[in-house]
Amino acid sequence: MSTIPKKKVLAISGSTRSNSTNHHLLQAIAALTANDFDWAFWKGLSDIPPFNPDEDKETDTAPSPVLAFRQLLRESDGVIICTPEYAHGVPGALKNAIDWTVSSADFSHKPTALITAATDGKYGHAALLETLKVIEAKNIEQLQLLIPFVRTKINAGRITDEATMKAIRQLMDEFKKTVLQLPTVTIRS
Repeated sequence: MSTIPKKKVLAISGSTRSNSTNHHLLQAIAALTANDFDWAFWKGLSDIPPFNPDEDKETDTAPSPVLAFRQLLRESDGVIICTPEYAHGVPGALKNAIDWTVSSADFSHKPTALITAATDGKYGHAALLETLKVIEAKNIEQLQLLIPFVRTKINAGRITDEATMKAIRQLMDEFKKTVLQLPTVTIRS
């Protein structure tokens, strides 16, 4: 009896803090969907240098942390971004990392879910949503969730708010449908 391999999901936290609420939320979502997805958590956000188009004229000339990030994106069947909002905007480190993927088109047609989990979040969420649309993240209009006042809804890495849990389950059901429509990514060396 053959088993169908799990789809690979890359989890990206927009926070560079090691103990952020966004990291905890991604871990909780991974636990909820462990039977559906093989999760990889990217921890290299702080390693990405400032975007410089002069260093990105060809896809293989970018700095090594950028090349590693792009490789993880290519190896993933889908991406989930969970981010805070900083000063009514997208965290700079996250926007910078995404900027490095424009020329390589690694988000193009890649199922991508956006969760903005912050105190408010609506401004940063709207801005990042526009960026993900421009770089052609697949089904982004349906794969988005804003969780305001997130610290009142998560405790010790667990989702404690019933409405938030319901919204996350709905998002992940839609994400799973989108990811399953695509063939599993196979990277050849």
